[in-house]
Amino acid sequence: MKFALGVEYDGSRYHGWQRQKNTRETVQEKVELALSILATHPVSVTCAGRTDAGVHAFEQVIHFETEKEREPHQWVLGTNTNLPDDIRIVWIKPVPENFHARFSAVARYYRYEILNRWVKSALSRHHVTTIFQPLDESLMQLGANFLHGTHDFTSFRAQACQAKSPIKQIHSIVIKRSDDKIIIDIIANAFLHHMVRNIVGTLLAVGKGEEEPEFVRHALHAKDRKQAGVTALPNGLYFKGVYYPKEYGLDILDAFAPFVDVIETKQTL
Repeated sequence: MKFALGVEYDGSRYHGWQRQKNTRETVQEKVELALSILATHPVSVTCAGRTDAGVHAFEQVIHFETEKEREPHQWVLGTNTNLPDDIRIVWIKPVPENFHARFSAVARYYRYEILNRWVKSALSRHHVTTIFQPLDESLMQLGANFLHGTHDFTSFRAQACQAKSPIKQIHSIVIKRSDDKIIIDIIANAFLHHMVRNIVGTLLAVGKGEEEPEFVRHALHAKDRKQAGVTALPNGLYFKGVYYPKEYGLDILDAFAPFVDVIETKQTL
């Protein structure tokens, strides 16, 4: 049987999602170990999108296969019993054999949170990026608007990125302020390595008044990483969710609702 699971985690103390040879402090390592205990056999999982060290997730999606029969609530509660407190399985559902957490996904949703005040937070220091200078979120939105649609995002791609194509489609990028916090929500068909953090770093230059909103357009068209802003810190980044075609029977986040028709009719680039 094949199952899809939703995983929530605080990435503060981990070296990212992906299992690594030189450390056991990865989210994947912890999840596979916990599932293996419950399944009574080694379990390997595949995720919708790898996250870097320090990055968090509201709903990472993974899949695994097993011959062990258990009730859904037993998988969730039993696995969580064997997980550290900063990782939790929040749901599990059986999926068809052709489901793949990564390759079946046709849209992904990331959020970046910025604390914009002159002192750091004692409570959320690992979960936001603090910017001391005043930021103009309206100018940041003007810059972000240039990124809507299908483009070559080479300027926002990490050098080590292994994606076959730099062409991605951004369905939505919305920037909102709530008191001293600025939230950047981005929905796209897929993301390049460091793409969100590089976009945020570029928008921060605009928000600080160091660059005009058109700086984002120039950086995009340059197709040159050196022409865009710096890579923003990882601690403000969250993997919010994934959209899968309706045939798989997985719940759809409200954030995806306005783009369902577009997402359903276009293949992932």
